Amino acid sequence: MPTTSQPKLISGNANMPLATAIARRMSMHRGVNVGLVDARVERFNDGEIFVEVYENVRGEDMFIIQPTSNPANDNLMELLIMADALRRSSAGRITAVIPYFGYARQDRRSKARTPISAKLVANMIVEAGIERVLTMDLHAAQIQGFFDIPVDNLYASPIFALDIMMQFKGAMEDLMVVSPDVGGVARARELAKRIEAPLSIVDKRREKAGEVAEMTVIGDVTGKKCLIVDDMCDTAGTLCKAAELLMENGASEVHAYISHGVMSGPAVERVEKSVMKSLVLTDTIAPNDAVRAAHNIRILPTAPVFAQAILNIWNGTSVSSLFETPTLEPVYEGQFGI
Repeated sequence: MPTTSQPKLISGNANMPLATAIARRMSMHRGVNVGLVDARVERFNDGEIFVEVYENVRGEDMFIIQPTSNPANDNLMELLIMADALRRSSAGRITAVIPYFGYARQDRRSKARTPISAKLVANMIVEAGIERVLTMDLHAAQIQGFFDIPVDNLYASPIFALDIMMQFKGAMEDLMVVSPDVGGVARARELAKRIEAPLSIVDKRREKAGEVAEMTVIGDVTGKKCLIVDDMCDTAGTLCKAAELLMENGASEVHAYISHGVMSGPAVERVEKSVMKSLVLTDTIAPNDAVRAAHNIRILPTAPVFAQAILNIWNGTSVSSLFETPTLEPVYEGQFGI
């Protein structure tokens, strides 16, 4: 049970706009000002991270908002050091809100003598004194089992579904949801079920990481508006190739809905030059200026769902209720034409 009048939020430097938006959204829900705890997260000249919390947090229910996106190591260390600072300041409970969980792609041994870095990071988070994790669209669901603490994994597909129903109103029967690989079928199927659309798969074979040797479309996409669904877009090479292949196989339009816009290197340039009409990302990773300026990239907000999830955790109520459209629609009231 909560021992304070409201949850307390603190943020690192990874995605301050999202943290501010979550605090603002919680203020709307609570009817009182919910601000970010006053603190400084700085670096010494040699790159060491230093954290100082200026407010009393003794016995408080603390939520650290910090995606471990690029630079992943710096942002991860910020998270761990903030957790240690709060634990040593006698915080009542520490929850890490990690909208994007870095190192998630290293969730198994892909070949001999390789690490399982996602498990190592999970161990570090637990040892830092964090008692619960709230994240969105983990790369692999089994990562929840790497932690010996509760993990709430939110999904972007309900948010995507609300946007799709607004963007494609009157043309829903023409949609086809596409998984860009066999491993992402469950994620694509979930969205397809929500919008009552058929499912297709792009089967790809890799020679080595980051390079695709061969791609094949499984399913008839002729005349369809194809929606590629995936959890992350890094360099966008595979995504753009998949879009070209779908158009070659008769698709009328190609759009993409991606949970985490890593957008490394030439990603933005590739997307702008691609045949995709639109790429829709969430703001779990702070978009840079190039992403914001791209003519065919849109950003969907996650602050409403994270704010509600934080309040549910604080109140001891269900987080999984946010997976359902009737529960999520009021959270996004005023957006998506609701």
